[in-house]
Amino acid sequence: MSETTPSAPPSLNGTQPTPVQVRAAAEALKSAIDRHLAAVEARSDELDPAVLEAFDALAAAAEEYDELLYTVHDEVTPFDVVPPESDAVYTGPEQVEAFSVYIRRDFLVSDPEALAAAAAGVAEDFTPLAGDNRAAIAELFDAFDADEISYRADELGLEAVEATTWVVATEPEVAGGWDDDPFSEVDVQRLLYRVDLVDEDELDEEAPDEEAEDEIGLLDEDADGIQDEGDGGAAPGRGTRIIR
Repeated sequence: MSETTPSAPPSLNGTQPTPVQVRAAAEALKSAIDRHLAAVEARSDELDPAVLEAFDALAAAAEEYDELLYTVHDEVTPFDVVPPESDAVYTGPEQVEAFSVYIRRDFLVSDPEALAAAAAGVAEDFTPLAGDNRAAIAELFDAFDADEISYRADELGLEAVEATTWVVATEPEVAGGWDDDPFSEVDVQRLLYRVDLVDEDELDEEAPDEEAEDEIGLLDEDADGIQDEGDGGAAPGRGTRIIR
C-alpha cells in the first residue's frame, strides 16, 4: 500500500469512484509496467531519461490504482509507492569506505492468544500473564530473527504492516560506537527487546559480575533501567548483548 493513507480522490460530479474506474486504473498500471520494462531493456546508461520518465509514470499509475482500490473495494496492494523527493540528492562520497544499514519493520499484534501460544511453544518455562504480552514478544525474538518473524507473522499472532531498509554511506571514523544512542528517536522506556553485536572487550568492561549476566533481563514495572544478559555464546572476538 502507498506510504500515505489513501483517501477518495475528488470527482467533478461529486460521486465516489466506481469499480469501472478501478478496472481502468488497473489497465493503466499494466501499460505503465510494460512501458517501464521496455525503457529498461532499451536504456543506454543507468541515468537514461526514458527510464526515469517511465519510472515516474509507473509510480503515478501504481498510486492511482492503490487509492482507487482502497476507496472502492476497501483493499490494499503490496506496493510501497514513495513520492520522489526533489531535495533528496545524494551528497556522499563516490568511493564509499563505510556504510550503515537501517532496517525497520512494523507489526500489529493481531491475535494475543496465538502470540502467547507461539511463545510457549519456543520456551518451555514461559508462563503467559493476563493483560501483559511483553514477555511473549521477547521470547519470539529470542527464538527467531526478524526475517523469520516477518515470514511467520500470521502463525505467531502478528500482522506485518510495513518494512523498509536504508543503506546510507558514512565515514569510517563514525562507524560503530553508537551503543547508547543507535536510534535517536526511539523511546528506550518502551523497549521490548534489543540485541547488540559488540566487541568482546567492551562486554568485559561493562559486565558487573557473572550473576548479573545470568539474570533474565525482562522489563520490570518498578525498574528504572534496562538489564543486560551475557554474551550468549557469540563467535570469538564478538559478543551479543541482549536487552529486554
